[in-house]
Amino acid sequence: MDSFGSAAWSSVGKKVITGLTGFCLIGFVAVHLLGNFTLFLGPHAFNEYAHFLETALHGWLIYAFEAGIFLIFVFHIASAFTVAWTDKRKARKQGYKYSKDAGGKSRKTWASQTMIYTGAILLVFVVGHIYLFKFGSHDIDAHGVKNLYKTVVTVFKGIGFTAFTVVAMLLLGFHLRHGFWSAFQSLGWANDKYLPILVRLALVVAVLMAIAFIAIPIYLYLFGDPNLVQAATTGGH
Repeated sequence: MDSFGSAAWSSVGKKVITGLTGFCLIGFVAVHLLGNFTLFLGPHAFNEYAHFLETALHGWLIYAFEAGIFLIFVFHIASAFTVAWTDKRKARKQGYKYSKDAGGKSRKTWASQTMIYTGAILLVFVVGHIYLFKFGSHDIDAHGVKNLYKTVVTVFKGIGFTAFTVVAMLLLGFHLRHGFWSAFQSLGWANDKYLPILVRLALVVAVLMAIAFIAIPIYLYLFGDPNLVQAATTGGH
């Protein structure tokens, strides 16, 4: 067990952990985005979606999912932080000018050099997001359904959190710009032939994700109606 732990927390092991947890988080972000798109369908659709997540398997599904995502976050942050700060400080002072896996010049960019900072800001955003939308106050109808749509629209009618969300989603794009392709490289799934393709694909994924997430708060800020109080069950019970 000790040898396994030592191997897992070695320099290579931490990069593998960072890559695997990174893929899990990218998947979570993509699914979360698809769910958020129900906001464009109106209060009934979004509240029904949220209610389903909270009540599936008598509520145990959401707790199990949240526990899993929390652990993934913890391992991702811990491994990424130690790789960025501990391991790289031990590297030779002149650094690496070439990357064997990249097949040429190092692919250092502003996105790659600020991963630890964009990640920290995104963590602050996630904490604020959870506080406002999970533990915030919600209107609840006679059937126990939260009017989460009203909560979300009301929050995004304020310029403060709306602006912070836009900035955070721009930073998410920068984080994905490097994190997507480097996860493949960390796991040994990229070579000289495919890495350039993955780098370009990472840019496409990052731009599309950022634009899609930014569209939601801007749309709700401009067109959302915080006075909509119908719950998900309106017309359905």
